Amino acid sequence: MNIVLATRNKKKVEEIKKIMSEVISGADINIFTPDDFTQCLEVEEDGNTFEANAVKKAVYISKCTGMTAIADDSGLEVYSLNGAPGVLSARYAGESADDSANCEKLLNEMSSFTDEKRKARFACCIAVAAGDDVKTFSGYAEGIIGTELHGKKGFGYDPLFYPEGHSRTFAEMSDDEKNALSHRGKALNELQKYMKEKGLI
Repeated sequence: MNIVLATRNKKKVEEIKKIMSEVISGADINIFTPDDFTQCLEVEEDGNTFEANAVKKAVYISKCTGMTAIADDSGLEVYSLNGAPGVLSARYAGESADDSANCEKLLNEMSSFTDEKRKARFACCIAVAAGDDVKTFSGYAEGIIGTELHGKKGFGYDPLFYPEGHSRTFAEMSDDEKNALSHRGKALNELQKYMKEKGLI
């Protein structure tokens, strides 16, 4: 079976492959990315929800490649900021912003927030598409936003996010520790259950 991971984010590809490693190694699955298909254009993530963006990417890449496509859209939602950065998480500080700039903007906006106002969650929607046939799976990780960066692992807002019940950020955890708690890990686990039920793996 051929599967295209509908993202050019290399860190995200590595994380998805890691989470799905047992399934991939135990089945005849070949993993590709859009970089393997020069005809596939960049998909504009202009949806208002993670689900809308994930579905749009998965359907386009599936039709472009003729293969089953798995797309992820995810981000950080801070309750006291009315859900921001939300779908704009990757470009919170601007279209060309990097992780450092996005984290810095978030810290500045939350500089006066008390602990009670620092509650947040990571949200993820995974879409799997075979042409127009689409299924979606969601996962969430509740936690709080720290007041400074801690840890060098992971990416995005990981150095600021303390998952509920833990004293270390995602960026201070091993891959296995993070994946067991993360929004993406939970959504991909639901996808894997579905694929097993359908006999796809």
